[in-house]
Amino acid sequence: MKAQQTIEKPAEIRGRGLFTGQEVSLRFKPAAPDSGVTFVRLDTDTPCRISAHVNNVTKRLRRTALRNGTHAVETVEHCMAALHGLGIDNVEIEMFGGELPGGDGSSQLFVDAITEAGITDQNSERKPLVIEDTIRVSEGNAELIAVPSDNDALDVLYDLDYGPDSDIPRQFLGVRISEETFRNEIATARTFLLEKEALQFKAAGMGQHLTYEDVVVIGKNGVIDNEFRFPDECVRHKILDLIGDIYLAGRPIHGKIIATRSGHALNHELVRRLLAALKRKEKSIRAGSGVATFDARQLHRILPHRYPFLLIDRVVDIEDEKRAIGIKNVSINEPFFQGHYPSQPIMPGVLIIEAMAQLAGILLSQKLEHAGKVAVLLSMDNVKFRRQVVPGDQLILEVETIRVRARTGHVRCVATVNEALVAQAEIKFMMVDAEPL
Repeated sequence: MKAQQTIEKPAEIRGRGLFTGQEVSLRFKPAAPDSGVTFVRLDTDTPCRISAHVNNVTKRLRRTALRNGTHAVETVEHCMAALHGLGIDNVEIEMFGGELPGGDGSSQLFVDAITEAGITDQNSERKPLVIEDTIRVSEGNAELIAVPSDNDALDVLYDLDYGPDSDIPRQFLGVRISEETFRNEIATARTFLLEKEALQFKAAGMGQHLTYEDVVVIGKNGVIDNEFRFPDECVRHKILDLIGDIYLAGRPIHGKIIATRSGHALNHELVRRLLAALKRKEKSIRAGSGVATFDARQLHRILPHRYPFLLIDRVVDIEDEKRAIGIKNVSINEPFFQGHYPSQPIMPGVLIIEAMAQLAGILLSQKLEHAGKVAVLLSMDNVKFRRQVVPGDQLILEVETIRVRARTGHVRCVATVNEALVAQAEIKFMMVDAEPL
């Protein structure tokens, strides 16, 4: 495994935001292992720290922005691409201003600063997110497909095709991302837009400080008052954006990504799906370990349910009153299969919900105020079923608390089989005194 990396010494950048035109100063600082990438707004009343993670993405047009409360950092994708491409795992980025400097619309400004600061190894192993299953996200004609690869690297294949009537001809490029290929083939590719888009942005008050010499604006006859750095500079910049956006997973990505006309919103959705798949895998590994936090005898002491209505075999993980994971092994000998249905046995959806509710009852019982109480179902919302559960399946149940009070509990539940989502629901409970058994 490769070591994590940070920068050797601080480095500073000054410039104007690409969209806002706001003057901003930025300072890269070394950071501790496993701390990731953090932006720090110093121009606010108190320093505002914003982790570079997809959970902090806030919706913007044609750029990636991160938010913590009322404060945001705008247009982070070119900086994130430089960090991802050069292999920087941990860094703190202090800012006086709300939007990162735009430079020439590429990542080169950030590459130069990181190069000046130097790159150094740290005493902690890098933890890449390895694509192990095919994941596809799409919206209209745009599509992203993440597929496994035999290489410990990130391969990107991008098909940029806006159709036969577009002023931008079709461009296709495949590249394996390394420090060398990023520096030489991707980092200097600039952001681009069509002439009509540039006029719309100007009319909306954005990019007022920019001229045709500052950005790549494409009209009917090609680039206006500028020149391409590569014949296929547009597809190279789309790869740059993709590299920056997927680094919001909080770790480098290993595998292959095939892209068609994707933009920032779709890039973010792919990251969410990759992280969700990783979470399901980790949950399945914990569940498959067979190490019980609560076994059948302990469950009998907590839950009032008995055969044939005790629908949890064991609890394998529990975190205070915040989160719990349980298992239900679905056997052909389940009594409900006799009537549901004899010729095509399917576990009733209501019993899947009941199993999740029983696990929620165990989780809520961990709160001291709920000792000696039983969780009685009050209401259910957003209940969805995604696939059937049949004999031989192992239901992995997961419950997270949304809100817990002295007399009520509100939880979010999901059930999966082989990492595939089976059912989900939000359930509210009333906590009542348990009757003696």
